[in-house]
Amino acid sequence: MNIAAYIAKRIAFNTQKSFSRFVIRLSIGATIISVAVMILTMAFTNGFKETISQKVFSFWGHIRIQSWGGSRVTIAEEIPIRKNDSVTNLPKLHPQIKSVQAFATRNAILKSEETIEGVLIKGVEKDYDFSNLKGFLIEGRWINFPDSGYSNEINLSQHIANRLNLKVNDALLVYFIQQGAPPRTRKLTVTGIYKTGIEEYDKLIAIGDLRLLQRLNNWQPEQIGGYELILNNLNQMDEVNEAIIPDLPMGMRGNTIKNIFPNIFDWLGLQNKTIMIVIIIMIVIATLNLITCLLILVMERIRMVGLLKALGASNWTIQKIFLFHGAVIIFTGLFFGNLIGLAVCWLQQHYGLVSLPEDAYYISKIEVFIVWWQVALVNAGTFLICFLVLLIPTIIVKMIQPVRAIQFR
Repeated sequence: MNIAAYIAKRIAFNTQKSFSRFVIRLSIGATIISVAVMILTMAFTNGFKETISQKVFSFWGHIRIQSWGGSRVTIAEEIPIRKNDSVTNLPKLHPQIKSVQAFATRNAILKSEETIEGVLIKGVEKDYDFSNLKGFLIEGRWINFPDSGYSNEINLSQHIANRLNLKVNDALLVYFIQQGAPPRTRKLTVTGIYKTGIEEYDKLIAIGDLRLLQRLNNWQPEQIGGYELILNNLNQMDEVNEAIIPDLPMGMRGNTIKNIFPNIFDWLGLQNKTIMIVIIIMIVIATLNLITCLLILVMERIRMVGLLKALGASNWTIQKIFLFHGAVIIFTGLFFGNLIGLAVCWLQQHYGLVSLPEDAYYISKIEVFIVWWQVALVNAGTFLICFLVLLIPTIIVKMIQPVRAIQFR
């Protein structure tokens, strides 16, 4: 057996409770924690951003096309535009676009037997893709659309339903305020209750039939509030929004949901800084931990180094002893760090062990989204930094003089 490996194993894995063995195990533990924390931080932050983004996009799409003079805020009613084939044919010109859906919104007052509540009714058509919202429905079903006339059904958020003390299949009165005229009233039936966890949605929005809003607004059947564009890749929002400008009819403009809800996306953008801060802290901790460990090992074994040199051992032979210790720390730390980090991610993903206050974070539990290239980058970065740190004891070993080292206490 190689003499350097033999000595290194005796130091690291001896049955005696030596200080060197304790330092090595402490360093392994610190490396495991650092790697696991970095993996968990990225997976949890990615999951948080992905879940919140999908909630926003599921409700409003990725790009909204409206009248050029239309408001950029959510609560405003739209200036009507006419349906146009140039917009509905955009997926043929831009493969990044998955679908195009018409919508309109109208402010209304809902009245139950006990109380009233102001809402913004979002009207959609019969071809609206409710599959994007399937994760939000907690009771009942989405509204049905008759072949003629309009649907007398409505979907409420759990928050609004609780405020009105309504359940599925209950009836309510809807009052639409008319400028310079008495309010128009309609009796609708609650067929489904949803919950997104996003306060701005759950306190404000109900879903109904677009044809009802057209009739109340005295619009023609071809008049709508705007279009929602669903993309295949949310990261292409700005790119697609710029690309469709020449294809839009005069008087229409596109606007990304990030511009309509800047507060949410600015908040999500801060999570990237959180990731970087945590990763930097963990890398610094892991680096300082390994440097301290190796320095302690070298200092604790100075007399051994001096004795080995006096017996004729080369610098490289002695350096390999400490390189072996460093390799044990690195590879053991990476292996168990990955194992623990990914195991915790799996447990959280399947069992939701850690919950969150939904009112504050928009989600009821920590969501997990693992990006494998990030995991690979954590491992590669940790290995590279640790490898560079391993050069320190090799330099110190060369500087040790046998006579002084043997006398060192």
